[in-house]
Amino acid sequence: MSNTPIPPNNPPQHIAIIMDGNNRYGKAHALQAGAGHIKGKDALDPIVEHCLARGVKVLTVFAFSSENWARPQAEVDLLMRLLESTIHEQMPRMNKYQIRLRFIGDRSMLNSDLQALMADAENKTAHFDKMTLVIAISYGGQWDIAQACQKLAMQVQKGELAPSDVNANLIAENVELADLPDVDMLIRTGGEYRISNFLLWQSAYAELFFTETLWPDFGADELDKMIQDFGNRERRFGKTSEQVQNES
Repeated sequence: MSNTPIPPNNPPQHIAIIMDGNNRYGKAHALQAGAGHIKGKDALDPIVEHCLARGVKVLTVFAFSSENWARPQAEVDLLMRLLESTIHEQMPRMNKYQIRLRFIGDRSMLNSDLQALMADAENKTAHFDKMTLVIAISYGGQWDIAQACQKLAMQVQKGELAPSDVNANLIAENVELADLPDVDMLIRTGGEYRISNFLLWQSAYAELFFTETLWPDFGADELDKMIQDFGNRERRFGKTSEQVQNES
């Protein structure tokens, strides 16, 4: 457990992490092909437990993007196997800490066994309320917004909505994670400075954090420093500093 002081006010309710750098970690440590991803899988557990200890309500991690399907087939197959083993390994932890496990993404791209495993894990943890761990699999932010618009288009076609009724609020109600708080902190490890189509709608006002640290090396101490930084930032949501200060 980290000893870094945490600001008492305005803690993040929803942290999202782009877990980048597994392949580079493997190459840097002369590991066999794919071993960096295994190290990355192992790095998730302490971060989940630390977020729970810090009072974070939602942790969303980017495990496999819509674009990752274009990677070499051997790597895709490995990642699918690791996702399956991750779910099996997470279940005892979800039960121990009463964490709800959820998945977002285009499940039609996944094999039926993995889809069934995901649905079973969601059903068995649906009643837990200490924290929610969301794993994004076959997910893309543009896909997410498009599927929300498709739902609304179907309602317009059926006469349940007029085109003029479609607005940002309705789209927000139909994207993934609509029932959870928007992202407060979006973290990307691995030294890249982009959000790579991750939670585009939900991160509209997220505070962004980038680190050179490769995901397998990312730990609680560095996360705590980011949380401390988050607590010191002024989140205006379009208002002026004076308005925010007067409201607080």
